[in-house]
Amino acid sequence: MPLALLALAISAFGIGTTEFVMMGLLPNVADDLHTSVPTAGHLVSAYAVGVVVGAPLLTAVGNRVPRRRMLVLLMGVFAAGNLASALAPDYGTLLAGRLLAGLPHGAFFGVGAVVAARLVAEDRRARAVATMFLGLTVANIVGVPAGTALGQALGWRATFLVVTGIGVVAMVALAALVPALPAEEQRGVRHEIRALGDRQVLLGLLTAVLGFGGVFAVYSYLASMMTEVTGFAESSVTLVLALFGIGMTLGALAAGPLTDRALRPTLYGSLAALAVSLLVFHAVVDVKWAALVMVAVLGAVGFMTTTPLQMLVMQKARHAPTLASASNHSAFNLANAGGAWLGGLAIAAGWGWTSPMLVGAVLAAAGLGVALLAGVLDRPTTGSVSRVVARAPGTGETAAPAVGRETVRG
Repeated sequence: MPLALLALAISAFGIGTTEFVMMGLLPNVADDLHTSVPTAGHLVSAYAVGVVVGAPLLTAVGNRVPRRRMLVLLMGVFAAGNLASALAPDYGTLLAGRLLAGLPHGAFFGVGAVVAARLVAEDRRARAVATMFLGLTVANIVGVPAGTALGQALGWRATFLVVTGIGVVAMVALAALVPALPAEEQRGVRHEIRALGDRQVLLGLLTAVLGFGGVFAVYSYLASMMTEVTGFAESSVTLVLALFGIGMTLGALAAGPLTDRALRPTLYGSLAALAVSLLVFHAVVDVKWAALVMVAVLGAVGFMTTTPLQMLVMQKARHAPTLASASNHSAFNLANAGGAWLGGLAIAAGWGWTSPMLVGAVLAAAGLGVALLAGVLDRPTTGSVSRVVARAPGTGETAAPAVGRETVRG
């Protein structure tokens, strides 16, 4: 794999750490800023809202900026947002810092996914994108547990200062390792937005919002569930978060080759497994060893949904792969915000710390339903398949960016 993928993975590590570490720090932040855990949970949602707003906005603004320069600039905004979070004197300012840190997230992964796919052969593109996302999963094995432990020992502000440093290192790595890729055809923002209107793209984005919302309904409150229900000490939260990260890594490693082989079946299977695992988790949450196993399973099946969804929207919006990829991260973070919000509502309503697991199972099942509907609607007629297969290169087929070429397997 090209070294540029390492730079992308380092950046993803920093982004994943700051995105997910807040879940482990919620009790500490709530204590320090004199607010409740559900209210502090809005800090998770603030980051997600930043992603949702920033993904299409910054992608459109940077449409004509060279890919490498755009990646470096986005990581600069990311570092600034984390520094603002570390120095925030009160809850409102921290909320704004989290929003700023989230703004470049979707645009970075949108540009990064296209760059990663262009660095390798066509039959290895899903694996290249999954390699970049490994930075997110490693963040959950190392970055989030270490950041949580650091925040518990030295205060949550120290965690965000360290993440700021990671952002600076990532900027240097991107500038040094990402090649200046050949220029792409510039289509304009209006054309890209029209490409996003494809029915399959919209259904893919809705699948991400619903399906991945099931993960965040639970993960946002995982630390409190493990201490309040399962009976782990606060010091054990880092182990729990590391297990989630290990599960995410295994899911990401499996998702790349599976998606290259069979995109939609991988998506269906991961969403179904997510719904079932959340129900099982709810049933065994008070058994320590079983709860730990289910934490890892949740990470694995939850993260297996990301690569097929990413590749799906990039394929279906093949004339606007960057904006489509960025919009997919907006969808994931609508899931983040919506899942955290719905999970918090269930807790605040007095349904108990484990109620978000049932909320998550319903969301995952809804995502699976939308994915199945999209698959049925996407089935080509016999004639259309024959026409696609019969068209050989050089026979008048309209050229599309290589990253977006579809195969009959998908």
